[in-house]
Amino acid sequence: MLQGHLALRGNAYNQIITNPRGEIIELVPIHPDRVRIELLRSGEFRYRVTDRFGDEIILPRGDVWHLRGLSSDGLLGMSPIELARESLGMALAAQEYGARFFANDAKPTGGWIEFPGSFRDAEAKKIFRESYQAAQSGANRGKVLVLENGMKFHEVGVTNKDAQFLELRKFQITDIARIFRVPPHMIADLDRATFSNIEQQSLEFVMHTMTPWAERWEASIGSELLLDGDDLEVEFDFANLMRGDAASRSAYYQSGIQNGWLTRNEARIAENLNPLDGLDEPLRPLNMVEEGDAEEVEPEAEPADLGTESLIPAEEEANARLHAVVASAADRWARRISRSGVIDDKDIDLIAEALAVPLASVQCWAAEQDGQTLNECDLRQSLTRLGTNSGE
Repeated sequence: MLQGHLALRGNAYNQIITNPRGEIIELVPIHPDRVRIELLRSGEFRYRVTDRFGDEIILPRGDVWHLRGLSSDGLLGMSPIELARESLGMALAAQEYGARFFANDAKPTGGWIEFPGSFRDAEAKKIFRESYQAAQSGANRGKVLVLENGMKFHEVGVTNKDAQFLELRKFQITDIARIFRVPPHMIADLDRATFSNIEQQSLEFVMHTMTPWAERWEASIGSELLLDGDDLEVEFDFANLMRGDAASRSAYYQSGIQNGWLTRNEARIAENLNPLDGLDEPLRPLNMVEEGDAEEVEPEAEPADLGTESLIPAEEEANARLHAVVASAADRWARRISRSGVIDDKDIDLIAEALAVPLASVQCWAAEQDGQTLNECDLRQSLTRLGTNSGE
């Protein structure tokens, strides 16, 4: 209703009702035809509202939420109907003409009768004309016409094409749609619409028609109804109108998930599907693992001198590999635990499997961490010791 007031009148008003603590509890719409703005000498303004009983009340500026359309003075929005009154008047005149045209059997000017003689006086001519009209109108319309004394009937008519009536009607439809930035195909004018451009025109309707109105609402709500300290952001969500076809949506979700800026559950929610456990982590593009489980890529070490003096014995090489594997797994689990802040039974089972440590040892380790601050660095060190001691 308020958007209708705003689109047709250029203004929409609500009386703001608050409780004793100043909190907004109700917004009461006011018809714009009942409101007048009164400027004060101080530079402020107030609203004079006439109720349905004819009584006038005065509301201060702070008691009225005023939505404005395009304005020339910053106080009142301009009415699109008033600005386009000539175009709308022409459309109404064409509509009334069409109604009369077809009500008169599509004969806009009727005809005239040729009489070789002359009437006795003006009264005789008037009587003949009235009798002829009575014989050819109302229930007698379409009956055979009988003329006397050498009279001849000459029909005068103007075709719709000559008057460009149909072209005018089509132009007026497009002209009115243009006032409100509505694509013609949305009001069933499909003369220039094709299957290939309908979807694009629908997207343009959201971008160029709905979005400007939504931004006007968002800005007005933010400035008139919210306090400076309110941690709220007003936004109209047009995601459903911008969804497109199934193939386009699938490509959009696939790109977001594979590039890591969209989670799998966010895609499910966007498609009105219930989220699933384990699908809240973004994926890393290269190996498609959850970000929390991804190993840090270590810089490549300089190639070691492969001389005979630097050869590592087989046992020391095995221990070095063991330490590297344990350190990588410990680092991964330290990040995950410090992020979640808890160590649950599922984590204990997975840690035992990742470090190849007996389950009892991990349970004892988890009990030692209970009540302590789960710092990532401390967790990494203790997990490394746990896995290394067990492996050795």
